[in-house]
Amino acid sequence: MGLPAVLAAFAWAGPADARIKCVNGNQIVQGAPLATPYCQDELVAQVARERGMKVSGSAVRNNPHVKRDVCRFVGRDIRIQLACIDANSMGRRRF
Repeated sequence: MGLPAVLAAFAWAGPADARIKCVNGNQIVQGAPLATPYCQDELVAQVARERGMKVSGSAVRNNPHVKRDVCRFVGRDIRIQLACIDANSMGRRRF
């Protein structure tokens, strides 16, 4: 009788929420904010969408050219300045 009760408890609980939680470009890790590249790229995409550009966080993460173009499009927005430092580091000019 113990095994069916345990299985029923697991079935009732449902899957755990394993999504990464981002707040203002910071990942929430054990209740504390931590700047991670994943969340920084999500913030870059969010700011670009606010300015009218259609781009996803995965596109920014997976294609450095998209990230560079987004950082150029958005300009010097203080919210993404840290995230865009590496996007434009190949040229002689600073972002």
